[in-house]
Amino acid sequence: MTSGIHHITLIARKVQANVDFYVGFLGLRLVKRTGGYEDATQLHLFYGDAEGSPGSLVTFLMWEDGAPGRVGHGQPSEIAFAIAPESIGFWLTRALQYNIKISGPAQEFGEPVLRLKDPDGVIVKLVGTNALSAAAPWSTRDIPQADAIRRLRGATILTEQPANSARFLAEHFGYSETGATDTIRRFTSQSGDIIDVRDATGFWTSAPGTGTIDHIAFRAPDKETVLKVRDDLKRDDAGVINAHDRKYFYSLYVREPGGSLYEFATDKPGFTVDEPKETLGTELFIPAHFADRTAETLVSLPQFALPGEPRLAERDLPFVHRFYHPETPDDRTFVLLHGSGGNETQLLHLAHQVDHDATLLGVRGRSTEEGSPRWFRRYSSTTFDQRDARSEADAFAAFLEGARDGYGIDLSKAVFIGYSNGANLLGALMTLHPGLIRQVVLMRSMVVLDDMPTPDLAGTNILLLTGKSDGYGQFAPRLKTELEKTGARLTAIDLDMGHEIGAPDIAAIQQWLTENSV
Repeated sequence: MTSGIHHITLIARKVQANVDFYVGFLGLRLVKRTGGYEDATQLHLFYGDAEGSPGSLVTFLMWEDGAPGRVGHGQPSEIAFAIAPESIGFWLTRALQYNIKISGPAQEFGEPVLRLKDPDGVIVKLVGTNALSAAAPWSTRDIPQADAIRRLRGATILTEQPANSARFLAEHFGYSETGATDTIRRFTSQSGDIIDVRDATGFWTSAPGTGTIDHIAFRAPDKETVLKVRDDLKRDDAGVINAHDRKYFYSLYVREPGGSLYEFATDKPGFTVDEPKETLGTELFIPAHFADRTAETLVSLPQFALPGEPRLAERDLPFVHRFYHPETPDDRTFVLLHGSGGNETQLLHLAHQVDHDATLLGVRGRSTEEGSPRWFRRYSSTTFDQRDARSEADAFAAFLEGARDGYGIDLSKAVFIGYSNGANLLGALMTLHPGLIRQVVLMRSMVVLDDMPTPDLAGTNILLLTGKSDGYGQFAPRLKTELEKTGARLTAIDLDMGHEIGAPDIAAIQQWLTENSV
């Protein structure tokens, strides 16, 4: 059986920083970009050599602004790339040029090793070795082919069951033990790459999240081999086994006795099944089973630029946010505030349907309730923490001033769209900071502040959209009355809907924008 690593998959928090490190610093080629197979709105990037060869691939699930994980037993802890032994000096110098902290070289199993961390804190090793050659060499303008990364050298797993983890690796995936230290047993494949099984007895358990390694995938020559190994795993009582056609390879997933997730993936058909080798990684693909949601998915996926391409630098502001830049933008910007349990992507698709050429800025509330984002705390479904509501409205006002200066947004022309809890925050913001925002859409909103101010909002355009069958709709008349007192130009529409939002909201917003020349 052909053995060896097919790819290693990790979880990253910021796509641009990830691309800059793995393409810009390490010099890998971006060979594929897709929506996730389990969640189409999760960007999945694949880096590798010139052809995306098995054994060269490191892939990332982008949990944009997601929670950090915890490295511990039951999980891989570090990855390693193979370079020429004489290239150690080149990479030491390059790390200094890129201001990346690096340690070493130190000897590990007789090989010189440099250690560094990627932007999420994952340990990345550069190993000087001639045990592996590059299947399809890839070099860049500032990384000569002689110094370029050849392929994956291997990975380390942490386990509290080192003996069982070692046996599982050898029996099912074709690895043989070739070395050992007091805490690590080294296993080598027929392809020449390695898995280090590290005894992590007494260490804390792992937790999934950004900055962790999700799984290691091993190579299978064909689907028949995958199915045979699946049968062997079942006889070994290996637990839950899932098999999937991932378009670029057919694979199964299983957890080894120590808890690390393994995949067994076929070499074929590979990444050129839908892109020629010359243009690998340039087109974004959405899995076929999400084809009916392609438009929604494309807007929700985080955007990035390859090194050398034009980019909009993200500003460090007090609220997590997501920009969407259309290919041919008009002069309209939508600022979007989600409802309870949503996030910065919830309203992107709705706003994109309102105006396909508008720039979108989705923002995430900073309060949480049972782990779900909100804009401020509440005591019940209709009573709110007044101090928190005012404080977060003030903080959002500061965020907008930062966005105005950092991104060049004209707040007087930007259209603010809030849904439910997000609309409630906008209602408080308008009255506490009059004149800051001028074009506002409130979907399924109510009065939040017990002593709501009535400032002069002349020159402010407000669209109030209420669902006729919305359980919270009974509170809309009071909000309408309070807003009318401010002198704002108010349009209030009752829609044949509940608390949900959809096509009627889009049509109403489009008509309002046209009528008010917004």
